[in-house]
Amino acid sequence: MAERYDALIVGAGAAGLMCALTAGRRGRRVLLIEHANKVGKKILMSGGGRCNFTNTGAAPANYLSANPHFCKSALARYSPWDFIALVEKHRIAYHEKELGQLFCDISSKLIVKMLVDECLAAGVRIETDCSIERIAHGDGDSGDFRAHTARGAFAAPSLVIASGGLSIPSMGASGFGFEVARRFGHALLPTRAGLVPLTLSGKHQERLADLSGVSLPVTASCNGREFSNQMLITHRGVSGPSILQISSYWQPGDDLRLDLLPGRDALDWLQRQQRERPAAELKTALGEALPKRFAQRLCEHWLSNKPLKQYNLPELKQAAATLSAWPLVASGTEGYRTAEVTLGGVDTDGVSSSTMQSKRVPGLYFIGEVLDVTGWLGGYNFQWAWASGNAAGLAV
Repeated sequence: MAERYDALIVGAGAAGLMCALTAGRRGRRVLLIEHANKVGKKILMSGGGRCNFTNTGAAPANYLSANPHFCKSALARYSPWDFIALVEKHRIAYHEKELGQLFCDISSKLIVKMLVDECLAAGVRIETDCSIERIAHGDGDSGDFRAHTARGAFAAPSLVIASGGLSIPSMGASGFGFEVARRFGHALLPTRAGLVPLTLSGKHQERLADLSGVSLPVTASCNGREFSNQMLITHRGVSGPSILQISSYWQPGDDLRLDLLPGRDALDWLQRQQRERPAAELKTALGEALPKRFAQRLCEHWLSNKPLKQYNLPELKQAAATLSAWPLVASGTEGYRTAEVTLGGVDTDGVSSSTMQSKRVPGLYFIGEVLDVTGWLGGYNFQWAWASGNAAGLAV
């Protein structure tokens, strides 16, 4: 005989915990099921253990989805300030790092403890180390969902899938949510790694590999999007915030350009250098605007190097064009192993934007990363987890 609840929530990450505490506060009997040995693993590791728990600027424009309007309702109903109020209620100290990104002063463990404490206060039962063997629906007359698990069978009229995407399998990520969606007739949009380092191959990798660890500010542009922040050269390719951001908009074969002198007019800068220090070589001048080793490598492979006074105007224009739109020929990404998020997923056309409930199967809900909604780097994906979890928690 299955133990009965009002709602079963599969996945005790950010979205699942938020959904559980919201539903529990409404008097719903909630069981939160997690197959890993502890809850909130991705919360714990995020932001270098400090958890970038939201972004004060979070808005629909910061999300990628085949339906860009889908996220509007949930984000409007649960704003960053709602989550900040919860953080402040639990007296968790936090700070803004840059660009609206809020981090814990001490540890991401405090965010997990806050969410678990709120769940327990609301009467939520949490089961960890509890893998689901199968899910049934509509057994007998009840129309309940039944989860057959390692801890026995549980039933409820509402089933919330908060099992995340495919990113960071070492944290326990799996395609479970996608399998459930497919089984209940939902369309899935192609998935790929997002917010992920890019890899180089062949001569592109050979030219930069020994510069691993070198970092510089760039503006990365691809497919009409651009992001300004640091780029880090790695032994396999490039990473850093600007690269992670643009990776969500890039696919193999796409034209990717980097402005290596962001915020400056490259031609204007070169002409000024030529006037003020005509005898200096280009690599010397560039070595003061860019990391020296990187400037040298640019001059070895992408730019000619000679005293600035020897450049005519067409040559300076050519150098400026390279510096302001340096072509980076990436061959791929580091994949789900290091990706922060999964792009694609459950097609939002089959899901209510206000409640996260399936339009196909009453009582079935999808929240968080399993849906085709992906935020930018910088706390946006957590805000989507809180907002979508809250929407479903108010509806179950």
